[in-house]
Amino acid sequence: MNVTEAVLKRQSIRAFRPDPVSGEVVRALLETARHAPSGGNLQPWHVYALSGAPRDAFIAEVAGKLSRTERETTEYEIYPRNLWEPLRGRRSRAGEQRYSALGIGREANGQTILEERSFRFFGAPVGLFFCLDRRVGPPQWSDIGMYMQTLMLLATERGLATCPQEVWATWPKTIRVFLKLPDELMLFAGMSLGYADETSAMNGYRTEREEFSKFATMIGFDT
Repeated sequence: MNVTEAVLKRQSIRAFRPDPVSGEVVRALLETARHAPSGGNLQPWHVYALSGAPRDAFIAEVAGKLSRTERETTEYEIYPRNLWEPLRGRRSRAGEQRYSALGIGREANGQTILEERSFRFFGAPVGLFFCLDRRVGPPQWSDIGMYMQTLMLLATERGLATCPQEVWATWPKTIRVFLKLPDELMLFAGMSLGYADETSAMNGYRTEREEFSKFATMIGFDT
């Protein structure tokens, strides 16, 4: 599989098979992804990987808090306030596709069901968490995004699937305690990693992408 094929094949998977992913494979992915670019070669990412009994214990802890309607506050705003067009429309349409695949509307408890599945890593055997030193700025947030994208493409190359999950940022205290994060690190996002359940309707759609002319401007080219 070449890079173009991996880019076109990758999608956010929301239903995984329980098949385990070995520590050797996970380490190889994380280690190879370290070659992602970063401004000034700061390499600001910190990654934590959960599998097996620790993963199960973590999921159980979060599930218990959900059942008691406990919630935490993010350390950053995942989306801008009063999201504007066309960004608001893109997010809304993606959400509609998810609820349609789930077979239930947002207003019919669909959001709660998706939330619960999300906080179980959608059944994936590996959960990843990405952290940054809270003293860094937006350029380093971009760097960790490039690390995550590199990791997702490498996983696709190996026949694995992923789902990046900023929603984990809504549990900063729980994750900090469970992972024993040092005070200077801030949770940025999580990610599910495993093998896609190809039979699930949750993986049977693709979100739309804007036409080239909507986002790119070319200057000084012949054609």
